[in-house]
Amino acid sequence: MLRYLLLLVGILALGACSNTKYLQQNQTLYVSSTVDVNGDILNSEKQDIRSSLSSKSLMTQQPNKKLLATRIKVWLYNQKYNEKKSSWFWNMVLSKRNMEEPVVYDSAKTRESISRMTSYLHNQGFFYATVEADASEKRRKTSVTYKVNTGRNFVLDKITYEVPDSNILAVVQANQNLSLLKKGVAYKSATLSSERERLTRIIRDAGYYKFGRDAIEFEVDTLNKALFRNSLNPFEGFVNIFTENKGREKPTMDVEVRIKNPEDSTNATWQRYHISKIYAYPDFPLNGNPNDSTLRQDNRKYITIRSHQDVLKPKTLSKSILLRPGETYSLQQYNNTVNKLYDLGVWQFVTLQYKENKDTAHGLDAYLFLTPRRRQELGVNFEVSNSSDYTLGSGVSLNYRHINLAKSATQLSMSLNTGIELVNKQVEGWVLQSREFGGEMGFTWPRFALPFNIRQAARSNVKTRLTFGANYLSRIERFDITSINLSYGYDWNESLYKRWIVKPFTLNYVGVNLDPNFKAQTVDPNPYLKRSFEPALIGGESVSFIYSNNDLLHQRHYSYFRANIEESGLWLNGINSLVDMATGRKSNIESLTKVNISNFVKMEADYRHYWRLGVHSGLATRIYAGVGIPYSTSSVLPYVRQFTSGGPNSIRAFRLRTLGPGSYKDTSASAQIFPDQTGDMKLEGNVEYRFDLLRMFGGTINLKGATFLDMGNIWMIKKDLTRPGSEFRFDQLYHDLAIGTGAGLRLDFSFFLIRLDWGIPVKVPYYADSNNGWYLSEWNLGDGKWRRDNIIWNIAIGYPF
Repeated sequence: MLRYLLLLVGILALGACSNTKYLQQNQTLYVSSTVDVNGDILNSEKQDIRSSLSSKSLMTQQPNKKLLATRIKVWLYNQKYNEKKSSWFWNMVLSKRNMEEPVVYDSAKTRESISRMTSYLHNQGFFYATVEADASEKRRKTSVTYKVNTGRNFVLDKITYEVPDSNILAVVQANQNLSLLKKGVAYKSATLSSERERLTRIIRDAGYYKFGRDAIEFEVDTLNKALFRNSLNPFEGFVNIFTENKGREKPTMDVEVRIKNPEDSTNATWQRYHISKIYAYPDFPLNGNPNDSTLRQDNRKYITIRSHQDVLKPKTLSKSILLRPGETYSLQQYNNTVNKLYDLGVWQFVTLQYKENKDTAHGLDAYLFLTPRRRQELGVNFEVSNSSDYTLGSGVSLNYRHINLAKSATQLSMSLNTGIELVNKQVEGWVLQSREFGGEMGFTWPRFALPFNIRQAARSNVKTRLTFGANYLSRIERFDITSINLSYGYDWNESLYKRWIVKPFTLNYVGVNLDPNFKAQTVDPNPYLKRSFEPALIGGESVSFIYSNNDLLHQRHYSYFRANIEESGLWLNGINSLVDMATGRKSNIESLTKVNISNFVKMEADYRHYWRLGVHSGLATRIYAGVGIPYSTSSVLPYVRQFTSGGPNSIRAFRLRTLGPGSYKDTSASAQIFPDQTGDMKLEGNVEYRFDLLRMFGGTINLKGATFLDMGNIWMIKKDLTRPGSEFRFDQLYHDLAIGTGAGLRLDFSFFLIRLDWGIPVKVPYYADSNNGWYLSEWNLGDGKWRRDNIIWNIAIGYPF
């Protein structure tokens, strides 16, 4: 074994050696390329241009990549194909993904790269740009430096329109505020292409079914001359004629947008189309025939249904089809209808086709071909986990769903789950720490379920949800918690990026049964814990707003924001007072249930931003803030609504529930076996750099890496005499912040991800020193005991944020 280990070390060393001895006499190894950008532009623009010019599409020849400061993949390639190495060890090492063919420098490809780079810069509005290549050779290795001078880029000045069809011109002018062509904006050929697509979309959306993008042309004029009609590559061969603009601070150009009439001689102008008839096929197979004579036909008010069997009630189907006879054809209405039908969850495939009606001038018949999904689904999930407060956890969940109850697109879902946590102790061995089981049942309607009608946007995707659930959690020799919850609310999309979740009714009963020893030794001495573990009746409402723009239009970076506010006690206290009055002050909800009503307001905000730093890496950031305020007769938040810190999805350098509140550190014996610190307030920030490492098993599994920095803590709003330093104070915020760093590995199976993180503390709020808790001076990575006590392992499913 030592022999092969030494051989592997030798391979890494030899990988740094020259790979040129296998080249032919007139060949050199292409080892590096750099792009030096100069010009009258911002540094951020230079960085973007440098990144674009370095892409494979423009720089046609890419040098061999280095690994651990060596071109070891090239060396391994030579071992296989030149040295003809072959043994079980070499066959294992010399797999295709570990080798790379040496790149032989080709001057013709350098010239092709110069041509592509120049053309690219012209299309970005840099018409004075020059690109030169400087190739240097040393020891049969070639490095190339591309020297780029961008000059100044053209900006748009005057935008005019030549549209002979007055109706089309009216549509364009009505949407001109959304135009991508604006005075002062830098010219880019891609901007003209995007504007062509935008104009095509809005014109077709106005009813012009046959309008095509080829009818739109752009004429660009910089010297009062019409230089070209199409913007795909307009400046090739015309660079020198712009020299008159070089003296200007910002060279400008005028753009004229031309929208031609149809070339068909029978139509002098574009024609607006209307919907004539609507045909729906709710049980259409993939290879079905719309003219099947065995189809039953049901003529309704707005649609004609052709089917073999009833999949959905005709009234429900008609409301879900947003098209109506006589309406103007609309591309947006086409998309809204398809999305609405998919959103019902009843169909696997939705196809909408238009055909011209032969009996009606400029009329369109709409055909909806709908392929149903399986109505019922049954699934079983198994889970094995590990955490900082238990050695092994396992769980099983059984899920059932009916997607079309009573043929009304109402969904019924039911789930049952159970799980256990085990701790491996040195003396007793494997010991059961906790067990849990519960279930939930829910109904989902594809509309606002209200006693009155409410207008909803076409693409709002409204859902009404009613859920009922119960859960039992037992921590052995600690406590038993029984939770029963009921909620009713609405979920809809305000727009493509904005979503609302409103629950006007939530009810949650929390029953607590404490172990006598745990109650006497841990809970009773701590008034805060004692109040937290009291049974609670939580009844109120909540509102959540979610914004996310992760789509094709935001590929370089995107954001996620979630704000939530929850109130408990307002309407429940009202009912309690009515019961009290109805019984002549003899009883109320609290006296009947022997449970106090919880009164509190809880607010949370979670903002995340993600940057894609190239193809194989990215940066993820998160800022979280939350606060819960008890009011009226309540002095603390219910235990199930309190904040915690630490663990795999929080500050990973601290174990779950061990951090805070504030600078407080629980050193009691019970805290060693039952860490359970909670608070009324939480602040947290995270930064994580994520990168790809390698693909395994033919690319089906990706191994990824990450480095991270976490900071934050929890606090009490009011002073707690039993936990000194736990209350929030602005002048102590810097001191109370905990900071941790670390690294991690992720196994990405596409459909789920397994995460392993190592965290190490950098700043510890309760560390007793005069340096505000900075912990770097205590690091002793060579000490095994120190590593066991301070380096925290976290295993979880999915990303932390």
